[in-house]
Amino acid sequence: MQNIEPFYNWRHLYTAEEDKASPFYGRTYSEFEFSQTVYNYYIHPQWDFFGSKTLYLKLLFVDYEHGFAIIELLGEWNDAIENDIMTLRRDITDNLYALGINKYMLIAENVLNFHSSDADYYDEWKEQIEEDGGWIVILNMPEQSQYDFKKARLTNYVTLMDFEGWRTLKPEVVFGQVDNEVIRRLN
Repeated sequence: MQNIEPFYNWRHLYTAEEDKASPFYGRTYSEFEFSQTVYNYYIHPQWDFFGSKTLYLKLLFVDYEHGFAIIELLGEWNDAIENDIMTLRRDITDNLYALGINKYMLIAENVLNFHSSDADYYDEWKEQIEEDGGWIVILNMPEQSQYDFKKARLTNYVTLMDFEGWRTLKPEVVFGQVDNEVIRRLN
């Protein structure tokens, strides 16, 4: 797991540690000191701890003008024990929402497992952002995690979508294509 780095090709466009509005403003990172773990496996030091013992994230891009954020995830998403959705909501997305962000793309390619609990935080999140025309999309979640996500009926609140070529595009293009697909699905 220590070889899985957060996507870095947009760092010339946005870095959360330099964004004064970001929850990660002012953080410093080591390229060599591996101190964070998911279970017994060290992870790359560029991932951000946000309160979960098993799930880390990287705020890849935030566009305050257009109201969207792209967040990459790594680890085990565990709502049953760790209540990761509550931590993500309270410590990250609620802060972004207060700054006008109402569209969220969560890149979940490296979410190895998903364990559900109740849907209250998903329902509350969807209700909050729908008032402003927002949405939540999870991109590229592995099949085994998607299975558990669908089994918990969380697709009533969050859209699952595959988007294999996102790394080759600029963040605004990724947003535009995801936004168009969400609109197409609603119609």
